[in-house]
Amino acid sequence: MVDIRPVLTDADYEAWREVRIAALPYERCSSVAELREQDRPGRLLLLAEVDGKVVGHGLADRSAEPGRAVIAVRVRPEDRRQGVGTELLKALDQHVVAQGYNRGGCTIDDPGSVEFAGLFGFTETARQVEQVRAIGDEPRPPAPTTYRIVSIAERPELWAQAYEQVALPTFPDMDVTPPMQVTAEEWAVEWINDPAAMFAALDGDDVIGLAGLMIDTDQPQRAEVAYTAVRPEWRGQGVASTLKRTSMAWAAEHGITEIYTWTQEGNANMRRLNEHLGFRDGLVSINVRASLPLKFAE
Repeated sequence: MVDIRPVLTDADYEAWREVRIAALPYERCSSVAELREQDRPGRLLLLAEVDGKVVGHGLADRSAEPGRAVIAVRVRPEDRRQGVGTELLKALDQHVVAQGYNRGGCTIDDPGSVEFAGLFGFTETARQVEQVRAIGDEPRPPAPTTYRIVSIAERPELWAQAYEQVALPTFPDMDVTPPMQVTAEEWAVEWINDPAAMFAALDGDDVIGLAGLMIDTDQPQRAEVAYTAVRPEWRGQGVASTLKRTSMAWAAEHGITEIYTWTQEGNANMRRLNEHLGFRDGLVSINVRASLPLKFAE
């Protein structure tokens, strides 16, 4: 018997995190405080228990793709193929259908998960490539002459400004269909976790580019590359490279030994920049989508 229940307490949130870390040990997991901050109407976190032991978790939420719900199920490796994932998926499917969604999906990284998703009608729509960079002695790049670099910690007000001046103009450049839609509230909560590790390029008082890192408190030697983008009129002038080199120097100064990022297969420009900066390809992640409601065997 699988018991499915919602996440309510800090202990529940920590149990939810433990499942994710067990299933995806190579990816940063939000802290309990960050997960609580991300709570909003319609978002649902679930735990699956067998004999009082938490063996899996689920997540349902709106996605950055208009009209699509996020439906993500994860089960500890040693507890898979016992029906846990199916029971979680049923609960998440009912939840998002009740909210009016007719399409759902998530990102999966291993053949077993691809096989599981296929049982319920999920099909591949795109792929992302992990790119990894070891951090060693990383000198700060020379100060640019036509713009300047500051951290968001120095100028906290720039983060909201960057949403309007960089994020909204560059989201359509990402290799996703339909184009991403991220609210200002989501930008403020989910796209930055350490202002000191996020850098903006300024032309006067205007933000023209962003790059930085998402800090991982569970694995402090690793960090995920945060959103990196440059306004179209400033591309080809080394802005992205300077911002990324600045963030890598910051990583070296703060004991980080490896950084990683996920880049859409179709985003050739960013992949080339990362390769130029010494990143190497790692895992491949698969985006899967399905029509809702899902079909379950009787």
